[in-house]
Amino acid sequence: MIIGLGTDVADVERFRFTPMQLEKFSQKIFTPEEIAHAQRHRNPQERLAGAFAAKEATRKAFGHAIPWRLIGVRHEPSGKPYVHLAGRAAHLIAARGVHRMHLSISHTRSSAVATVILESDDAAGGVVSLPVDQSERAAR
Repeated sequence: MIIGLGTDVADVERFRFTPMQLEKFSQKIFTPEEIAHAQRHRNPQERLAGAFAAKEATRKAFGHAIPWRLIGVRHEPSGKPYVHLAGRAAHLIAARGVHRMHLSISHTRSSAVATVILESDDAAGGVVSLPVDQSERAAR
């Protein structure tokens, strides 16, 4: 069951940095893995825009303002991207009942788009409702 969905679009031009700008921006937003991945490609700004869109899509899917650097975009050997939550953000996975996270990133020379889907095997997705009145049982 889908329990979270987030999509974001980023303008590639916003991620065309000088080395000094990249260092400053990366301290706030990007992980070292994301910077290294982007720099291995001919147009790193496209990859950075995609990573940013993925982070924002993850925040939207969870419905929570997760700190930027606690959301990492990583890649399987095949190149498939995935979301890695670090530190205290990693606890959101269990707290929200997430069993699978799906990430798709696509970009052109001018924009990048990312979509994140959160899945749970639990129909309530780890969310516990409080009873409307005390005579009702809490629904799970």
